[in-house]
Amino acid sequence: MEGKINQPPKLLDKLAGREACCIFRVPQSLVQINEKAYHPEIVSIGPYHYGKEHLEMIQEHKGRYLGAFLDQIGEEHRVGLNNLFQAIAPMEQRIRDCYSETIGLDSHDLIKMMILDGCFIIQLFCVVGRLVDATNYSDDPIFIMPWILTFLMRDLMKIENQIPFFVLQTLVARVPPRNENPSLSMLTLGFFNHLLQRPNKVLEQHIDLEGKHLLDLIRLSFNPSSSSQGESKTSTVVNLIPSARKLHLAGIKFRSRKTDSFLDIKFANGVLEIPAFTIDDFSSSFLLNCVAFEQCYYHCSKHFTTYVTFLECLISTPNDAEFIFNQKLLENYCGTYKEVAHFFNNVGKDVVFDIDKSYLRETFSDVNDYYNNNWHVHWAGFKHTYFDTPWSFMSALAALIVLILTMIQAFFAIFPYIHPPRNPKN
Repeated sequence: MEGKINQPPKLLDKLAGREACCIFRVPQSLVQINEKAYHPEIVSIGPYHYGKEHLEMIQEHKGRYLGAFLDQIGEEHRVGLNNLFQAIAPMEQRIRDCYSETIGLDSHDLIKMMILDGCFIIQLFCVVGRLVDATNYSDDPIFIMPWILTFLMRDLMKIENQIPFFVLQTLVARVPPRNENPSLSMLTLGFFNHLLQRPNKVLEQHIDLEGKHLLDLIRLSFNPSSSSQGESKTSTVVNLIPSARKLHLAGIKFRSRKTDSFLDIKFANGVLEIPAFTIDDFSSSFLLNCVAFEQCYYHCSKHFTTYVTFLECLISTPNDAEFIFNQKLLENYCGTYKEVAHFFNNVGKDVVFDIDKSYLRETFSDVNDYYNNNWHVHWAGFKHTYFDTPWSFMSALAALIVLILTMIQAFFAIFPYIHPPRNPKN
């Protein structure tokens, strides 16, 4: 027992709650729902999945990418492997503090891993960003075989597959500055934009953005605008909202909103505006890993957790999913409506969500207030019954005409009895 008292925990460090600790193992409750979304499929970055057999194919290419990185800056500026070791070695404890588990690598192996993985990522960014001669990579399978680069992008957005951002910054700092060289943030945003497809003017707003790691940087670049954030100071109890079909039947309209971030949701005057979002393998994995990060890291916003909870409320059944897609709020590359509903039903499972601290607190509250207003419900029900289709409208119109004609007929039938005609005087 005395040994247990003095034995520090290894799987979850006793100081894993501090702000410096930002790279976590995904909780098993989440992994069981969708293991593929959290574990790397083609490349290992950092210590958590190092040495796994199915990741060796890309591991073998990291050495030549390190060589290319050194060739790019080494001869002219006298930057060699020893210089990189000297730059990263003093950060060893700071690097270890970033991981929630005790890292079982010695100093040399840990620093070597950071350099190998970091230079691989930077060189990858440089090739895709056309900062190096692309002809040197004209036969490189990583760029010639389309599936590899797509899988790499997805793996680099997984919370268990990260190295600290300051390591990448330190390595990039070894590269002599040039006027045309973009910042590391812009390199990162540009690399992943091949899948995220955002306008350059949006990316340029985040030229100096810094995150704890790559996943966090991309997550932060989607932060909602300041106008839609903020917690209410009222003590009113706020509940989750009904599904999309129920809201529609209560008279709430849905509209696609054009904005820089898909997190910018707005509700006003009975209209719920939601930016269009594409559901595919990359975006679904990205959402899940952002939520997992927010669940583990106390010192960050919970915007993605709020967003997926909001969509989980709206998309309760396949009919809700079909309705949302018909409104052009989501674009589906994941499968059937049933599969989409299943995804959003699962994404919020075992996830802790505090609605009172969420950036959509007022939206949840306003939607519920509108939904619970009896006048809105009755009016919406009337419109749905009599004006939902041209045929129902024509039937209602015909019934109204018949009713009016019947009233006119009844009036002329009754009128002579109420006001009988007077006999003319002789």
